[in-house]
Amino acid sequence: MKQDSLSEFNPLSNPFSVSLNDVAIGLPVRVKELCGDPAVCQRLREMGFCEYAEICKVAQSEALICRLHKGKIVLSKRLAENILVEAIAQDRN
Repeated sequence: MKQDSLSEFNPLSNPFSVSLNDVAIGLPVRVKELCGDPAVCQRLREMGFCEYAEICKVAQSEALICRLHKGKIVLSKRLAENILVEAIAQDRN
């Protein structure tokens, strides 16, 4: 994928999980899995990035800003790479 297309990636079109880095801004997603060093995964869980947590990336530049549990958290791209997410199906009512 080109760098430009990463911000446009929509996991609804892909049944597999993707890194939080690859999700479009504003798309609600659910944490599917944490990968990488066990200590890093534990720290992410302590920050609230638990499996099945619902998050939304609200901005991305050198770091990511995510809405999580009624608050916002800033993450480095390196940490966000360890967070695999899947899209949340949205009601069309």
